[in-house]
Amino acid sequence: MTPTTVPAIEAVGLLKTFGRTRALDGLDLTVEQGEVHGFLGPNGAGKSTTIRALLGQLRLTGGAARVFGLDCWREAAAAHRRVAYVPGDVALWPGLTGGECIDILARAQGRPNEKRRTELIARFQLDPTKRTRTYSKGNRQKVALCAALSTDADLLLLDEPTSGLDPLMEAVFQQCIREATEEGRTVLLSSHILAEVEALCDRVSIVRNGQVITRGSLEELRAHTLTQVTAVTDNPIPGLDNVAGVTALVTEDAREVVRTSFKTVAEALGESLALVAACHPTSLTVEPPSLDELFLAWHGAVS
Repeated sequence: MTPTTVPAIEAVGLLKTFGRTRALDGLDLTVEQGEVHGFLGPNGAGKSTTIRALLGQLRLTGGAARVFGLDCWREAAAAHRRVAYVPGDVALWPGLTGGECIDILARAQGRPNEKRRTELIARFQLDPTKRTRTYSKGNRQKVALCAALSTDADLLLLDEPTSGLDPLMEAVFQQCIREATEEGRTVLLSSHILAEVEALCDRVSIVRNGQVITRGSLEELRAHTLTQVTAVTDNPIPGLDNVAGVTALVTEDAREVVRTSFKTVAEALGESLALVAACHPTSLTVEPPSLDELFLAWHGAVS
């Protein structure tokens, strides 16, 4: 029998209160080894508190958090040897150079790789000889990224890791994450940049009020939302208004063509597209909901 692989992250029933405030309210989170898992939610939803619990930085009121089977509080030292962390607001030692800070952080987060360190500094276009007091927010973020990614840590905990980076460096970051997963490493990515999550993540968990309200792959989440369809035909498309699951149907006559747009649930997509195809469209666009739309829908902002 093949042995069962323990999850990289297993959080069960996490509870954390600060006075009368309940930051975590029975949160469950499982991240399998080798995946990039998006961790989404508005400010105050409990994402950073969860990550602090996984780092062993706070004692939970209830529940259990484990990294590779290790209790994050009772076995924190052993867990830390397998974890690297990047916060969204990096504080560094102002009198040290960027390179010195990278070395300190990397040694605290697992097993530094000197060759990888050099490559990352070049790729992120960071001058490691300057004192960090002269660094912009983006450069301080690069220091934390270079430190975490230069280690051989099995799990990367990334809490708004690209805050302050320009689009070019964002692209470098995404490529680095893809390379890390190719090496078999696991990533928990908390980000407000939904395009970043959509580009990188295998699965996502959406958090609200200290609880995970939904989880799954983007395909699974999209199955419960609407797809936008736009078609250009010579004549109006008959029958669409009779298809259950088709909404927001708009038909516009424009000179010699007809432009039709509508939204449809996944179950009605085949039937509605068959009606469109029968009218021989000269243009057809089918747009699944973006992660932005999924996120808003699950938070009640989209009907």
